[in-house]
This record gives sequence, structure tokens and C-alpha cells, in this order.
Amino acid sequence: MLKKKYASVLVAAAVASLVIGAGAPSSQAANKNVSQTVRLYISADTNIQDLWVKSLIPAFKAANPGYDVNVTFDLHGDHDAQETAKITAASVLHKDSGVDLIDGGFTTQLGLAGLLWHPTPGLVPNLRDIGKSVLAAGKGGIPYRASSVLLAYNSTNVKTPPKTLDDLLAWIKANPGKFTYNVPSGGGSGYAFVQTVVDKYLSAKDRTTLAQSINKPLQSKWATGLETLRSLNVYTYGKNGSYPANNAETLKDLSTGLVDMASVWSDQFASAQKAGTMPANIKVTQISGPAFTGGAAYLGIPSSSQNRAAARLLANWVLSPTAQNLIVSGILNGMPVIPVSKLDATVAATLADIDVSDLRPTYLSANANDLKSAWASAVPGK
Repeated sequence: MLKKKYASVLVAAAVASLVIGAGAPSSQAANKNVSQTVRLYISADTNIQDLWVKSLIPAFKAANPGYDVNVTFDLHGDHDAQETAKITAASVLHKDSGVDLIDGGFTTQLGLAGLLWHPTPGLVPNLRDIGKSVLAAGKGGIPYRASSVLLAYNSTNVKTPPKTLDDLLAWIKANPGKFTYNVPSGGGSGYAFVQTVVDKYLSAKDRTTLAQSINKPLQSKWATGLETLRSLNVYTYGKNGSYPANNAETLKDLSTGLVDMASVWSDQFASAQKAGTMPANIKVTQISGPAFTGGAAYLGIPSSSQNRAAARLLANWVLSPTAQNLIVSGILNGMPVIPVSKLDATVAATLADIDVSDLRPTYLSANANDLKSAWASAVPGK
């Protein structure tokens, strides 16, 4: 679906990048009356809209008097293809796209097509605090918040949680019925466990390929990981190849004591803690070898924007400790992209066991969907 959806757009985008690279005059330079209003396009769920409208934007305006932010909100990204086409056409015609900053999943697609202004620490100084791997994954986008799947555990019953995937697999077998993960098609926390087990048997190069491009032949290497997952059926909660339907059910199984361990989303777990629905004895940690998947959300400044200076100012501010504190402790309960040491001490304490410097990406959506289907065929009820 992804390949078909973007095929025609990316062809046009390639032409645009050639034209721009050939020395087309900058619309930013030609505009002497640079606006102090940033036109922000958000393509996400309502929680991200609330993060900006109720938290980040008011704080930005307070810190930068005279600046404003106008928001266009696209729920669930239903119009990503149309917005991509508009930005592509604007670049080809050297016109203003009407957007200065984008927060949406299609940001990296724009970067791959050469349609984003590439930030540098000279113009966005706070980029110096971002991990290189996280920054590179954005393809010209600016990482500003993160989330990751973590290992949640009942600290009353589990005194020493697993630190590696091998340790986790051994713990599951040594404690039958005490671990669960949801159906991968029902939520990302279960999917992350599945991909992580599969990735155990893949090279770093293979993992990168599957995260960046559609590769059907490479998917044959999933077989060993899928067999490992199938062998866990008798050890997971239920012991009959049944699984929670989604992320919320996994959290419920943890909170009610049905299981002592599960893979969970960092932000959903933090929200449950804040709401009082997750007992204090349930903790989270990261594993390695490999780690569970996660990643950053990226902001993009279209090369066709006529107001890049204000967009840079907003993007740089969002990477400040002030803004990152809001992202971690506010509405979203997200993870920072700057070092935890730069956060307020009380905020940093909530992330004591979390490393945000190297977030492991999920597969490209087409490959991820194929893995979900492969799991459904090979694992449950076997």
C-alpha cells in the first residue's frame, strides 16, 4: 500500500529535488517581510493536537513574544497523500506550500524525496543534543519526541528483571503463564515483541533494510524467529496460543495481576500510572540484544516554505529542556530526544532506567504488515 500510495508523488518529488538542487532561488531569501507566524500542519491523533495546542504552543509564545502558531490538524493522517502532493507541486513551481512546519508520519517520506530543508546545528543549535542514529533516521526531519516499547514487570514478584532478550526468553520458560504480549495486529507493544524476537536471528544490515525498503525475499529469514515465538505458546499466559487483543488489554492483565511481565508502550504505561490505574509496584525497564522497537516523531520544514526562519525557531525551541520537560511530564507522557540529564530532576527520575540515545526502528509499514500476517499464520494455536 505504501509503495503504491507514494509512487507517483515520489517521482514528481525527485524532479523537484533536481530543480531545487540546480540553483533555484530561495523563496525565503526573496521574501523580505518574514512572518512571525508559523503555519504548523499536524497529521496525528488528538493527543498530539492537544500536546501542541494546550501545552507546547502556549509555552513557545510565552518564551518568544510576538510569535504565533497557526495549526492545521489532520486526524489520523487521512490527507497525507494530498498534502504531500501539494508540497511537491509547490517545490516544482517554486511556490509557497502554505506550510512551514509538519508534525506527521509522512515527514520522512518528504525527506527521502528531497522536499525538506535539511537542518544543521548552526541554524538549529539544539540538534547538538540529539543522538546521531535518531537524527539520521529522520531523513532531514527533526526528531522532537520519542516513544518505545518497554518491558513492564511486577517488582514485588520479580526482583531482578531480564536485561537482554535471551534473559527474557529464559524467564518466560522458567515462569509459565506469567508473561504475555498482545496480538501484533492489535497494537504496537505486541508487535514490538514479535519483531524483536524475529530480529534476534537477522543481521544488523537485514534489520536496516527491512526498516527502510520493501523486501519480500528477505522476509524468508523470519522463519526461525516465528518458530521461537510458536514454541512460547505453552509458556505465555493462557498456555494455549491465546493473546490479549490490544495494548489496553495487556496493561489490564498487568494491573490486575494476571501476569507479572509484558511488553508495553512507554507513553501508555506512563499515562496509566498517572491515572492511577497501574499499581506502583509495576515497573518498566529496557532490554538489549536486541532492544524492543521504538522511535522518534519528526518535524519537517518544507523547502518550499517562505517562513523557514520562524519554523527553525519553533523547532529549536521544541528541543529545549523546557519543551522536552513538557513532552515527558505533560499531556503526552512521551520520551525525550535530548539526554535525560538535561531534564528537570523530578522528570528525569521517571526515566532512570530508560536510554533514549539509540531508539531501534520498526520495519517499513509494508514489511511490518507482512510480519503481522506471517505471525497470524505461523504462531497462534500451534
